[in-house]
Amino acid sequence: MNELQVFQNAELGSVRTVSIAGIPYFVGKDVADILGYVNTRDALAKRVDEEDKGVAICDTLGGKQELVVINESGLYSLILSSKQPSAKKFKRWVTSEVLPSIRQHGVYASNDFLEKSIQDPEWAIGVLKQLKGKNDVIAMKNQQILEMAPKVSYYDLILQNKSVVNINQIAKDYGMSARAFNQLLFDFGVQYKQGNQWLLYQQHAPNGYTQSVTQLVNSGKKSVMHTKWTQKGRLFLYDLLKSKNIFPMIERGDDNA
Repeated sequence: MNELQVFQNAELGSVRTVSIAGIPYFVGKDVADILGYVNTRDALAKRVDEEDKGVAICDTLGGKQELVVINESGLYSLILSSKQPSAKKFKRWVTSEVLPSIRQHGVYASNDFLEKSIQDPEWAIGVLKQLKGKNDVIAMKNQQILEMAPKVSYYDLILQNKSVVNINQIAKDYGMSARAFNQLLFDFGVQYKQGNQWLLYQQHAPNGYTQSVTQLVNSGKKSVMHTKWTQKGRLFLYDLLKSKNIFPMIERGDDNA
């Protein structure tokens, strides 16, 4: 049986946590509710990776229940996917109050742990030393997750789509019009215009970044060539523009929430 610990926030609400093998987990429904997901079950299924969630049997007011719980990586996945303004406040609350409280002594201090610590102080000291090392590693990994999450999130959006896309779709990612985005790529030496079609310069042409697509117009009496971008091309543009300090909309803002 896992013991729940409830954290209250006057503005955001409450979130239940549970310690499993010394690692803090959050009740998924509580997190999804706070972050404004209408369908919490769908959010947990689609937004959180399988390795970042599980089921814990907990003693609640309604008796023993199986609750879907998520680890810190799953927590950050929900935060980054949330469109609610409160997501930033929730992240600050969790990282500045909830997690430090759980880890105040390097362990989730359940009644069993406290009782055994009193009976055998040397055992407790050994456990705390081990967990301090583990928590240092966890803290480092969490920092890496926070730093990498925006890039991973945008890469995921790209890699989920295996088809070619037109420039309008890519330009929209950056909050720009297709005309302005095409001009930007011209200024950076990526492409040039021939007739009504944009083509890649020779150094980029063999790399599989684009495909020419023929569109029939006027009831098939006329054909028009369009340049569409592959997902490899999209990733190339992402890296190129990032080197110029130009980021997609999803990566803009202080906390990327």
